[in-house]
Amino acid sequence: MATIRTTPDSLQISLTRAEKFFGMLRDLEVPPSAVTSVEAVPSGLAALRGLRAPGLGLPGVRAIGTWRRRGEKTYVSVRRGQPALRIRLTGQRYDTVLVGADDAAALAGTLSPAG
Repeated sequence: MATIRTTPDSLQISLTRAEKFFGMLRDLEVPPSAVTSVEAVPSGLAALRGLRAPGLGLPGVRAIGTWRRRGEKTYVSVRRGQPALRIRLTGQRYDTVLVGADDAAALAGTLSPAG
């Protein structure tokens, strides 16, 4: 399961070894100034849009990797039955981050976008 950590200088998303392997992703670190919005979604899988390229997608069970749709590239690690954080970014490799977190609502409250 991915872990989300904030410091004064960065927002860090760390993946497990399996998530990195199957999703073909690396850990992600962005400056707080790149965050434009943060919202908790009740189901990460239901919030996912686009086509997997590359990564692992088990329909209705798990999604890890990069999802693309017109004008948007999303960093994804979500699973069935788990809420998620949707973090919109600007000026970064990914436009959106969708990461499962059991405490998504509480995390969304603590991650405030740069003003």
